[in-house]
Amino acid sequence: MKDTEIIQHIEELRKERNWTLYKLSKESDIPYSTLNNLLRRTNIPSIPTLQKICNGFGISLADFFSDKTNRRQLNEQQLALLKDYEQLNAEEKRLVTAYISGLLRRP
Repeated sequence: MKDTEIIQHIEELRKERNWTLYKLSKESDIPYSTLNNLLRRTNIPSIPTLQKICNGFGISLADFFSDKTNRRQLNEQQLALLKDYEQLNAEEKRLVTAYISGLLRRP
């Protein structure tokens, strides 16, 4: 993946979730000004910064760099659920995960 593709992919992930740059900043725990400068100047993020961005999106670095064609195909209901989940903040994601675990009676 080229440097410009990394920035482009971050923007694609942000837009898929209908997130503002401010929301990505909050979810990633990166100051808005830092993130704005990074994306607007198309500077390549450091690995620790990219890791924070991935954490904000709720994905791994491997997911970030993986080829979408190799991913398991999801049905419409699964895609809708995933899209809704991706719009939640970190605390809401934690609550949803805890709820699902409770439904499945997992510790």
